Amino acid sequence: MMRNGLTMRTMGQAGRPRTALALAVAGAVLSGCGGGSMLGSSSDTSSSPSIGSRFSQLFGSKSQAVGESAPSPVDNELSCPPVTIRAGASTFAVGVPGKEAVGNDLRYQASITRTARDCTRNGDQITARIGILGRVIAGPAGNPTTVEIPLRVAVVQGGVQEKTITTKVFKTTVTMNDQGSVPFSLVAEDMVYPVPPAATGDSYIFYIGFDPQALTPERPARAAKKKK
Repeated sequence: MMRNGLTMRTMGQAGRPRTALALAVAGAVLSGCGGGSMLGSSSDTSSSPSIGSRFSQLFGSKSQAVGESAPSPVDNELSCPPVTIRAGASTFAVGVPGKEAVGNDLRYQASITRTARDCTRNGDQITARIGILGRVIAGPAGNPTTVEIPLRVAVVQGGVQEKTITTKVFKTTVTMNDQGSVPFSLVAEDMVYPVPPAATGDSYIFYIGFDPQALTPERPARAAKKKK
């Protein structure tokens, strides 16, 4: 079921300068813990023109920062459901294996900062593209070389009892830098679902969010055995 599928809440140390930077950045990140996106807004894309330009090329003006209203469709344009981040799934924090991702045990944290969507009708099917921009920030426990980001995209008919029309997990790998702060992007291009009945079309929603259950848990490192 959608609610379970979207419980989406969910290397070695560098030198002292990098550790100090990570501590400062993580402190700013953790100060916002309490729900919602914690790592920025549409201004985040300005630090990475290539990612921002890619989104502009794919979606034009059909994107919005987290918290902004979705653009209205123009004349004769197929209306697309709005993109909404599932509650509890706006951030993805990873800690040292075997420990909670808080304080000095936080390795990195990702958040969603901007979304986009467009839809194309083919007969009785709709093919949607869902674009997601975000950012990954390294924590005090060290700056990893690469980070795997798991995101779930779902088409849901809203209402008193939500109905999942289709859902799928997408993954993207982010290469980190020395600064420990890197933007990422993902475009889910193959979300296909039946054209909704006229009476229910306005209740459809694209739900997105991080889904850590889609990743294989990292096992804690084993302590070396002492030689007798």
